Amino acid sequence: MSGYPDHPTRDAGFGVYLHWPFCAAKCPYCDFNSHVRHAPVDEGRFLAAFQAEIAHTAARTPGRRVSSIFLGGGTPSLMRPETVAGLIAAVDAAWGILPEAEITLEANPTSVEAGRFRGYRAAGVNRVSLGVQALDDASLKALGRLHSAAEAFAAVEIAQATFARTSFDLIYARPGQTPEAWRLELAEAIRRAAEHLSLYQLTIEPGTPFYGLAAAGRLVPPDEESARILYDVTQEVCAAAGLPAYEISNHARPGAESRHNLLYWRYGEYAGIGPGAHGRLVTDAGRIGTVTERAPEAWLARVEAEGHGIAETEAIAGPDQADEFLMMGLRLAEGIDPARYAALRGGRLDAVRLDALVADGLIARLGTGRIAATARGAPVLNALVAELAA
Repeated sequence: MSGYPDHPTRDAGFGVYLHWPFCAAKCPYCDFNSHVRHAPVDEGRFLAAFQAEIAHTAARTPGRRVSSIFLGGGTPSLMRPETVAGLIAAVDAAWGILPEAEITLEANPTSVEAGRFRGYRAAGVNRVSLGVQALDDASLKALGRLHSAAEAFAAVEIAQATFARTSFDLIYARPGQTPEAWRLELAEAIRRAAEHLSLYQLTIEPGTPFYGLAAAGRLVPPDEESARILYDVTQEVCAAAGLPAYEISNHARPGAESRHNLLYWRYGEYAGIGPGAHGRLVTDAGRIGTVTERAPEAWLARVEAEGHGIAETEAIAGPDQADEFLMMGLRLAEGIDPARYAALRGGRLDAVRLDALVADGLIARLGTGRIAATARGAPVLNALVAELAA
């Protein structure tokens, strides 16, 4: 593959993340780069800027073929299908999209219409991820969601009738949630989900309305022990139903894993396009990290003035690459190949530390020579990585 520097994670693939930053409303738990605009968004102007930034990034990464695209946000399903088609066409023109590529679009149930979804499918989208978050109206209201449970169920049915591959998200460890209630909700989700679920523990992030409510004592999330019980219920119920965790928060039937997200966790290469997008690219000078302007209008102005919205470019040294590889890869049930870690770092994992973690039942040696976090180790992943990387 000409122009593609040799790199230990080269065969993990090349992905493109396209960040559409606009939402109909800001959820009170959300600290993502999402923005509400009460005036209509000029999609044509933003599309032209995306096309320019894609072309700029492609010039830095010749010889690639795209194995996955992820349209995230924000709420990409607020875009017209024509805009989505323009984004996918720009990626194809810049790099070429592999015939088997996975192309995912995130959607909220409130913006799901059968006609719009058929338009996305015609544009090239072949997988949809729905932000359902809860399956009862009281919980949805508490989470600040704009849709009802009935709308969520209808959206799932429309998505499954339109696309070959679908997923939806739920948030658990919500205030007052019991293991019994979560077990029932999760069983209902699995019955409707078919192949893939993303299940996230509620986290109280600084700067969000939930953070202020928690600080004032008006919102009380489960304590650490209760959250751990809910996590264990999640693993047990999903595994028994044939959707084991392939990553700490993601569950799928074998073969239905998100290929784009696997690319991240396998430490592959991806372009980050759009306001506030992060990228990891392999250049002749080594692996670099890129971050674009966060505010949509600032990003737009910068692209129109300079041809791209990249605000930061950072060279990532070998030891830092190794640490990132370790942190990402140990999230996966398949774990990591220690030889790849050594190739990035220029030295092997400390055998004494590794043996101690294996003896403690926190790390397992797999038959393939790989190592992985165990069921006991996964909830304390940060500590494992710190110990191994020391």
